[in-house]
Order: sequence, then C-alpha cells, then structure tokens
Amino acid sequence: MKAYWYENAGPPSSVLSLGDMPDPEPGPGEVRVRIVFSAVNPTDCKRRELGRELDKFKRIIPNNDGAGTIDAVGEGVNKNRIGQRVWLFGAQANRPFGTAAEYCVLPDIYACPLPDNQSFVNGACLGVPAVTAHRALYADGEINGQTILISGGSGRVGRYAIQLAKAGGATVIGTASSEQKCNDLRELGTDHVFNYRNDDLLKEVLEITRGIGVDRMVDVAFGTNVTIAPRLIKPNGWLSAYSSDGVPKPEFPFLEFMYKNIGIRPFSIYGMPESAKKNAFQGINNLLATGQLSHIIGRKYPFSDMISAHQTVEKSEHPGVCVVSVVT
Repeated sequence: MKAYWYENAGPPSSVLSLGDMPDPEPGPGEVRVRIVFSAVNPTDCKRRELGRELDKFKRIIPNNDGAGTIDAVGEGVNKNRIGQRVWLFGAQANRPFGTAAEYCVLPDIYACPLPDNQSFVNGACLGVPAVTAHRALYADGEINGQTILISGGSGRVGRYAIQLAKAGGATVIGTASSEQKCNDLRELGTDHVFNYRNDDLLKEVLEITRGIGVDRMVDVAFGTNVTIAPRLIKPNGWLSAYSSDGVPKPEFPFLEFMYKNIGIRPFSIYGMPESAKKNAFQGINNLLATGQLSHIIGRKYPFSDMISAHQTVEKSEHPGVCVVSVVT
C-alpha cells in the first residue's frame, strides 16, 4: 500500500515520507479499512512535531481520523462488517499506523458505522473533534435542562459541542473571536453568543443565569480562562477542559474553586473508559442518522499533498477539518 510515515520528530516537510509498505492484516478483534478520506487535526501535528510515540514505535503513519470501507476482519469480528462504510476513531492513538495510508487496521469498536445519509468526507471529520465534544459534555452526567458555556465555539470541537449540547436539551452560551464567527454560532442554534475580545463575558453570563452561573463550562483554553472560570460557573458545577496550549502550566485560584465545590476535569479522549467511548460513538451516530450534525471542511487535498495538509493545520490557516483524499 501507499503510505506516509515518519521515523523522526519534526516539521512535515522534513520528516514525512511517502512510499510503499506491506498491506496490513487485521488481527483478532480488528478490522481493516480501505481509507477514502484521512483527516488531519492539531493533535496529529503535535504527535509528529514532538515525536511523542517514537520511543515505542520506530515508524509511525500519522492521522487519527478518517473514513472508508471495511474490506477485511480479524478473528472474532462478524464477517458481515465487510463492505460496511465507517468513520474511525483513534486510529493512531497508542498504535503505530494511522489513516495517512491506503489501508488502516484498528480495533473493531473504533470503526463506527457511517449512516447512509453521511458522506465519507463528513465521516472523516468526526473522530477527534466530535468525541472530544461528547466527553466534555457528558463525562459527569446528563445535560438536559442545563446551561453550558462553550469557549471557542467556532473551532473543530466547539462546533460539535454546540450541536451536541443543543440536541441534548441544554441552553448554550458560545464564545468566538470575531463577528463572522459569532454569526456562524448563531446559525448553529447557539442561544447566546459573545465575542470574547469585545464583550464583558462575566457580566453577560451572570445576567443570563440570574447571577448563579452556568452548570458546565467546556473550555479550549484552560490556562487562559481558569482565573475567571469560578466566577462563571455555579456551585457544584463543572469545568471540562480539553486544551491549554497557550498556558501549558497554569496557576489557578484553588480556594475559589474549593468554596464553590466546582469540579475540574482535564481529559484526553484516548484514555476514556471503553464504556464512555461506546456512549460517545452511539450518541454521535444517533445525531448523524437524523441529520442533526453539520460539519465544516477547512480544506481538501489530494493524497499527493499530505505534507501541505499538515502545514495548513499547523498554521491554523483555515477553520474546520482538513481532509485528504486517499482513494483516487
């Protein structure tokens, strides 16, 4: 098969190689997927740039997300899955070979059925962003009737979080960095939208919640927002954070969180309990099947231009998911 790989950490133009590798064979409990679209997310770029798993694997095919068709199954997997259209989760998490190749082998559970009303491009968007959004919302119980603040609502995770929260019966407050992005959030159905560069977020949130605060805050910038967070969240509420790139080692006001009994949940989707992953897959697929999730494609590239796709994501040149067409 044709595949991209890296054996050293660094920028894509320096370390990504394209060549031939043996077609992988599925082991017990695994499926093999003929990849139609591979997706590049920031986490894929960080893994490559830092070489996070090169101490465990000498060669890594990047990219966790993608979509395609199951063409072979391993022992213990229902053969009826052969021919099934699927979207993938965590293809390269704790494994050497992701979706930047013609074929990908991964555990059966991580190849999720793609509803007939969804294209392969849509399926490739889901994995990392959609599962992150689901975990941030549902890790600590149901959200029906709650008020949820979602920072960075126009981002990959934020867009899915808004849609999942609305479908789950929550009132959603979303933030973005420009008026255009704020308008995008309104079109998604966000109940209250604020430009965090210009608006007084604390004042607005307390006014909306009658001085109580939100039940849950889903945060893309923990280190930046942690100082104001306890004033935005109600007693016994939750702060779910999936990123803190700007301030990787933040200080936070412990007593303000303690006296309000606010829980702080930083999390990684790859370390989620298997039951939580199954719940996320099912919840996402239910909304996909009923057309309740929209997707935003930042850029499409041919397979021959995988390096440019990684560069685009690194530079944050386009909003949305960056996808690469593998099947020609």
